[in-house]
Amino acid sequence: MRHFSWSSWPEYLKASSQRPSWLRVDRLLGELAVTKDSAAGRRNLEAQLEQRRELEARKENPDWRQIRRGWCWGPESFRDRMLDWIDRKKGGQHYGEELRESDEQKAHRLASEMLRRTGWDEEELKQRRKGDAAKVRIASRLRAETTMTWAWISARLVMGHWRTARNAVLSATAAK
Repeated sequence: MRHFSWSSWPEYLKASSQRPSWLRVDRLLGELAVTKDSAAGRRNLEAQLEQRRELEARKENPDWRQIRRGWCWGPESFRDRMLDWIDRKKGGQHYGEELRESDEQKAHRLASEMLRRTGWDEEELKQRRKGDAAKVRIASRLRAETTMTWAWISARLVMGHWRTARNAVLSATAAK
């Protein structure tokens, strides 16, 4: 638990002089009957909470299993708001699944927006040629503005093999 990057927990284990002033360690120490905020007291605190975590893990609580396997817990609307926030505020502290999912959400949103402007729906997209000029424009923009792979772009735009999408975009770019 000491290495939970999205938590203030590591701060609890530091000496009081090294902790942020807003952190109220006394409440947690009192709750767990740790009488002194010292190195020994913090080791006791860590041991107690590690033991509690292990007990919870053994219970196989479905709610905890869901958290362990994902980064977000709550309704889909909350997840969408968090992904939008991550996309706007992402930095060095964001990594892994949540960042990939945020980029993918942005790519889906961008593709849907461009399809609407083109006047196409998903069925129309499937009916068009793999190298259709509008598909190529959308693919080019997706590649430039997102981190999605050619395979993802090709699958989203129904362009066949990923090389088909890449080659069509490269040809269109070279022709300009």
